[in-house]
Amino acid sequence: MNQFTRREFLKSTLLSGASLLLLPTLLPRSVFGAASPNRRLQIAQIGCGREGRADMAGVMAHSLGRVIAVCDLDNKRLAAAKEAVIEFYQGKGEADVAVQTYHDYRDVLARPDIDGVIVSTPDHWHALVATSAALAGKHIYCQKPLTYNIAEAIALRTAVRAKKVILQAGSQQRSAHPFAAFRPASEAVRNGRVGKLATIRVGIGIDSPRGQPPAAMPVPPNLDYERWLGPAPEQPYMEGRVHPQKDPGQRGEYGRPGWITTEDFGLGMITNWGAHHIDIAQWAMGMELSGPATIEAHAEFMTGDIWTVHRDYHADMQYANGVQIVLDNKYETGLRFEGSEGWIFCSRGSVRVTSSDGAAGSDPKLSALRASDAKLLSPLPKDAVRWPASSNHYLNWLESIVANSDPVAPVDQAARSLEACAATWIGMKLKRKLTWDPAKEAFVGDPEADALRSRKPRKAEYDLDALMKKAGLA
Repeated sequence: MNQFTRREFLKSTLLSGASLLLLPTLLPRSVFGAASPNRRLQIAQIGCGREGRADMAGVMAHSLGRVIAVCDLDNKRLAAAKEAVIEFYQGKGEADVAVQTYHDYRDVLARPDIDGVIVSTPDHWHALVATSAALAGKHIYCQKPLTYNIAEAIALRTAVRAKKVILQAGSQQRSAHPFAAFRPASEAVRNGRVGKLATIRVGIGIDSPRGQPPAAMPVPPNLDYERWLGPAPEQPYMEGRVHPQKDPGQRGEYGRPGWITTEDFGLGMITNWGAHHIDIAQWAMGMELSGPATIEAHAEFMTGDIWTVHRDYHADMQYANGVQIVLDNKYETGLRFEGSEGWIFCSRGSVRVTSSDGAAGSDPKLSALRASDAKLLSPLPKDAVRWPASSNHYLNWLESIVANSDPVAPVDQAARSLEACAATWIGMKLKRKLTWDPAKEAFVGDPEADALRSRKPRKAEYDLDALMKKAGLA
């Protein structure tokens, strides 16, 4: 082992897959938690709803990591997640499976034997949980969008880099599986296959009103709603603004949660799916650490309904390199890169993460990856710009922790994707042209727009700025 660098070792074992099952016994103990009995990366799942269960399963599928704890504010979901972990490992032949349940994520972070956490909470909780995890020295897999607003993204990035932990954003379109069209399309564009890139047309779909007026409901006894609200504004409980309470059954097939369509908890499709597609757009044109220079956006917002996010929208984002990103809900969901030599389109095709993922599909008769001319998608030359290898997004996170190197969707780039989407939402709210300074991560000469980069927490205990100041990072 002394003759090999860690990177060379990973290349000869992890990437080939030949010795994956032996890896936990070969790596230095310092890579893992001091109390790790089986020398695997010990992982805790925080947030056990629809995406949380999927993320947890995605990590458990790889022997390099092991889920040993689950955390949720809904006792029903917490119990179901624990059962899912036990069933998974028993299915692998284990007789006695230990998995601890937690109500408070801070108790999870206090465990020295936990190496990493999966943050699959509602968007308004991402920043507090993930930043606290970074400050505790835990590696992080964080669902997209990275945070609820721009100020939170900057704080989380600062904490991750200061503590030198590995954060993988849940931008699965950067990995080869299960959405195979995005990597070859964006690589082709990055390598000039469409000629001079002029326009990227992005469709992210829309949500429709629930058709139900807001009305207070009794809080279910299994849900800590006061804690669930966290930093969000005070308001009465409504099941349609939180998540379904129906027993999911053995398969745990939760419905799409209402918080995604309530602006106090998530900003709507502009960040929900925009975080995926804008991320790929900026990656493809080499602006993954930058952002738009100007934004003009307008949208209709739901009124008199239990849901409050935007509906129909149109946005024009102009970048300093001359490329324009146009977003419109009338476009096919996906990205169309248009240049002087033709166009390339990529999407998820008919693939959905869950059956309730909005307008995710394309025409099933059309390919998820297509171009104006087939030669635009022909194999690239040996000296072409290539994306980092990532066959699976969860495995890439685990491998990156071991290698102590950035994953395929690192925190810096995930923060920039959120910033572009959230800035567009601000444009939707203000209904006027905005000028954005990517270097300063602020609007130019516009205090009203700058004020919307953050929001005041409901209570002092949820103050992210105070957390950063206490850590000496603000």
